Amino acid sequence: MSHILIVYYSLFHNTENLALEIAEQTGGVLRELIPAKNYSFDYNTAAKEVRNEISRGFCPKLVSGNESIEEYQTIFIGTPNWFKTLAPPVMSFLRQHNFTDKTIIPFCTHGGGGFGQIEKDIAKECSKSIILPGIAVNGTGSPEEVTNWLETMGYKL
Repeated sequence: MSHILIVYYSLFHNTENLALEIAEQTGGVLRELIPAKNYSFDYNTAAKEVRNEISRGFCPKLVSGNESIEEYQTIFIGTPNWFKTLAPPVMSFLRQHNFTDKTIIPFCTHGGGGFGQIEKDIAKECSKSIILPGIAVNGTGSPEEVTNWLETMGYKL
């Protein structure tokens, strides 16, 4: 069994596609975070829902993806950049687990905003972890971009 876990939340499949590429190149186990209540598939409606949740610090209940992380030493954590921070389902995951002494590697997809505050927000929630440099890609990124990033950290199969 792999000791690498790739956890992600994706509404429009960009983050999912990036997570799939990371899993393929590392041999890691994929885990999708699914909230109890789905967001609208209409971008503008979803944006209003998310902005409201982020401003309230709301962490939705997860119906899938929140299983134990005990057996994993390295955890890639993926999220879309929503208003310069994590998607609320990812924050739920972070707040429900103990990441002490685990290696955390963030990744995100964005439409031009880069990481925003995502790396800082993950570091705050995982303060007793080793945080490695993440990757922020516009859209889904390319396999070569992922390969180069993983090789710099020694995580390429």
